[in-house]
Amino acid sequence: MSEPLDESHVPPRRSKKPAASLAVRSGRETISVELALTLFRHMVRTRALEERSIKMSKSGEAYFWIGGPGEEAFNVCLGMQVHKGRGPAFDYLHLHYRSLGVMLAMGLPMVDHVRQLAMTATDPFSRGRNFVGHYAIPAWNVVPVSSVIEVQLTMAPGTALMQKRHGGDGLSIAVSGDAGTSESDFESCLVWANRPGNELPVLVVVTNNNYGISTPAKTQHGERRIADRALPYGMRAETIDGNDPVASWHAIDRAMRYVRTERKPFLLEAMVSRLHGHSSSSGAQRNWGETDCVAMFEQKLIDADAVDADQVRQLRAEAKEEADTAVVQATSEAKPTRDDVERFTYAASKVDAVYPEDYTGLPGTMKNAK
Repeated sequence: MSEPLDESHVPPRRSKKPAASLAVRSGRETISVELALTLFRHMVRTRALEERSIKMSKSGEAYFWIGGPGEEAFNVCLGMQVHKGRGPAFDYLHLHYRSLGVMLAMGLPMVDHVRQLAMTATDPFSRGRNFVGHYAIPAWNVVPVSSVIEVQLTMAPGTALMQKRHGGDGLSIAVSGDAGTSESDFESCLVWANRPGNELPVLVVVTNNNYGISTPAKTQHGERRIADRALPYGMRAETIDGNDPVASWHAIDRAMRYVRTERKPFLLEAMVSRLHGHSSSSGAQRNWGETDCVAMFEQKLIDADAVDADQVRQLRAEAKEEADTAVVQATSEAKPTRDDVERFTYAASKVDAVYPEDYTGLPGTMKNAK
């Protein structure tokens, strides 16, 4: 699991139940209230930043938005279970551009996300050259996110091969959307990860929101579940309700334990929602017909006597304030200039350390561009 997270903003419980009996349940699976509150806090923070990011794109504070409102439950659970660090002993992350919840749960400051959204010179991932969600943090093994669909799936077997040769329990996590699985890169990953006698520790994650931009998945996929595509390879696979944090937490734990122990791949398909369309290019309008994982989990916590309505309002207000503060800071910072065109592009350029080896993910640890 990643480093302990700051839970100072999680309000104390007010419950009439004995502390020992407190748990949040989904079917036969449970998680502690302490864990549930941490998950919920990060889900609320992720949603607040996504909504503020959409507002930025509509107001002209940002040029383009793409993200994952509706995927908070699964992504936060994934980020909290990553073994974070640098090198083959730790997990490698091959993400796509809907992974904000993963990054915030790992400790990414909101302002770093907003810097890329606003394309500032202080953007720690691309110095204002790329659009939002294209993270790159060597200190955390976060491989640069690409705009090219699914190429991350052919990168993952490479880092996994290194990890298998290195030894230990590090794994490579490759995250894809459902539409991306139509690319040959997806099958290439399955082929390379499942060679008999040379299996690789790759956790293939498909967050399935049932759409590829504006194309419904049901018009493109003949298989009943994307997870079924693991069957010809003899690969372990599971499809889960990615809107349920309890189910997501346990499914990710099962998959990771298998990959870490057996050093073989696993395909995990999470069914999630798409609450605001594909991106700002499609208007990012709210789709009220989709399941809202944040609202569902809020009600589950209330029913479990883990929080009350006042505490939820406090959490939401704090998350909104944090997102607003990040926007104010980022939008006041310098933009790239014509003199920056060749800086940080060629090997001979002088490069300042943006995320040092001891980067903690806390505000103030990033060095601004000079």
